[in-house]
Amino acid sequence: MRKIVLIGLIGLIGLSLASCKHDTFTISGTLDGGAGHTLWLEEIAPDGPMFIDSIPVDSKGHFKYTYKMPYRSLYNLHTTADNYIVTLPDYGEHLKVSGRYDNLSVSYDITGSPESSLLWQLQQYTNDGATVLRALIDTTKYYQQLLAEGKVDIEVVYDKKDMTDSIYRLTAEEQQDYICRFIEENQGSLSTLIALYKPFNNRLLIDTRDPNSIDWYDMVLEGLQERYPDNPHTLHFKNTTEHLRSALSRQ
Repeated sequence: MRKIVLIGLIGLIGLSLASCKHDTFTISGTLDGGAGHTLWLEEIAPDGPMFIDSIPVDSKGHFKYTYKMPYRSLYNLHTTADNYIVTLPDYGEHLKVSGRYDNLSVSYDITGSPESSLLWQLQQYTNDGATVLRALIDTTKYYQQLLAEGKVDIEVVYDKKDMTDSIYRLTAEEQQDYICRFIEENQGSLSTLIALYKPFNNRLLIDTRDPNSIDWYDMVLEGLQERYPDNPHTLHFKNTTEHLRSALSRQ
């Protein structure tokens, strides 16, 4: 009888440990310049960011944290409000992050989580667009300064403006095309929610003022309802889509 009870207890402990592992994800890594600093982990919850915990970075730049997820969700790891990465862990995954602490969003790499890698690809393309945008702004400022100093005439400035405007439109179109392909190719992934709200120059690439935007919202919703019908993100996004449809119908 004692052996049976002991075996039963061991089995329960094993099931408990397996369950804990199944419900969690771990994120760890090494960040250049991060020694002695702190990271913060937030859930990008349906109603907005929800702080989870602070994560210390040791003297060698290493960090590690394990979190029990109540449901599949998106998680934001950041050093400051403007320097962060978005992850999409699955149960039991161990995400490994590398990069520079002071420039995490641009320098980071991530392994161990296929859908977090999707978001990495999305961020890299966004970073490329931001690089082009900064170059266009710098070019515009440069020629305005030359004009103010009398080193060029106004026709030169107009010519450069035509050039930068053309590059801007092309880059915006390329960014939008990428977002649309991303949503089509990854329908059903929570990563499509991040793609849907991607901006370029502080404007949404899928502009909710455009009547055609509802088609992309419907596509995202259809995929989430099929894969995660009861997930809080899906339920919240259904309401968002219905509100957008109502608003567009009144235009």
